[in-house]
Amino acid sequence: MAILQSQRHLFDIPEDVAYFNCAYNSPQLNASRDRLRLGADSKSHPWERMPDDFFRDAETIRGLASAIFGGDADGYAIVPAASYGLSTAARAIEPRLRPGDGILVMEEEFPSNYLPWQRAARESGAEIVVVPTPAHGDWTRAILERLNKAVRVVAVSSCHWTNGAYLDLEGIGKACRGIDSLFAIDATQSLAAMPLSIDAVQPDFLVAAGYKWLLCPYGFSLAYVSPRWRDARPLEETWMARDNAEDFTSLVKYSNTYLPGARRFDVGEKCTATILPGAVAALEQIRQWGVPAIAESLAAINARIAGHLEQLGFRLPSPSQRCPHMLGARLPDGFTGNLVAELKMKNIFISQRGNALRFAPHLHVTDRDIDRLLESLDRIVQ
Repeated sequence: MAILQSQRHLFDIPEDVAYFNCAYNSPQLNASRDRLRLGADSKSHPWERMPDDFFRDAETIRGLASAIFGGDADGYAIVPAASYGLSTAARAIEPRLRPGDGILVMEEEFPSNYLPWQRAARESGAEIVVVPTPAHGDWTRAILERLNKAVRVVAVSSCHWTNGAYLDLEGIGKACRGIDSLFAIDATQSLAAMPLSIDAVQPDFLVAAGYKWLLCPYGFSLAYVSPRWRDARPLEETWMARDNAEDFTSLVKYSNTYLPGARRFDVGEKCTATILPGAVAALEQIRQWGVPAIAESLAAINARIAGHLEQLGFRLPSPSQRCPHMLGARLPDGFTGNLVAELKMKNIFISQRGNALRFAPHLHVTDRDIDRLLESLDRIVQ
């Protein structure tokens, strides 16, 4: 797999900005910006908008998602946020839970993948089982060691959101199926940045916010629902999910039949004119690059950063426990400065989550950006 050269020309990023913070919010592709502008303009002429326009982009997204990540196109739902998709999953699963059942989560999980399960546990009498941060750094092993038949749901991220720590989703999924546990994934911090096959992982639910590694507009997120759950109760009852939705003259003839697949789980107002065109452009570009090529290219950038961090005394997870696209590092002993703030003053952007500094580049990064980052670290830390 060839490493991709910098794709900065596809983004609107000033030359003096070195942005390594895509785990917080990715920069927008110029192609997405242009389509969003056209979509906003279309609202000025509503008489030109036809019923089919309310559905076309959503169907295009389902097809693109299936082509990139696997699974059938009918299995994808358009949702506005990871919290919406994960709340959908928790609501669907909650009736299956009984007092004493376990819902397994990771320590310091992002709230969107904790709060819905906390609510489901409270309503059903189930219990939250928190896997502590493993001293050995192997989250997969720590999760598998806590699995037993009392754990009815495993709700984890595709990598730990604070530092990009790796999880073997295929291995966890296989273990879940072996004891008939349900598997829900918040893939926000890796979907489209490292390879993931829906067909290999076989999650019950997988959700990802779009504004990070999917390069999509804020307000767009993606959910995959396995066939076994496509008859479950959705989070809301939208007319756009019913089989007569495209015939606007018959909407008062209330249909009790949902559209096929996961469409019943779509959010009601999918912002088809104002947001979805930008998401289509982003997914088209990701498909053109290819997720394996993206991952390999980002891994090369992070390998260069990691080597320099280790020389400066930062503490990093072992290479086997890192994801290719996001690097978490702990500050050297004795350093008391505010590294994030000092780098920001130089127009170099990273973030800190928990006790980890996050380095999260994308294909807009250039060799000059990396040189500036490493040179600044030398001056600040040494």
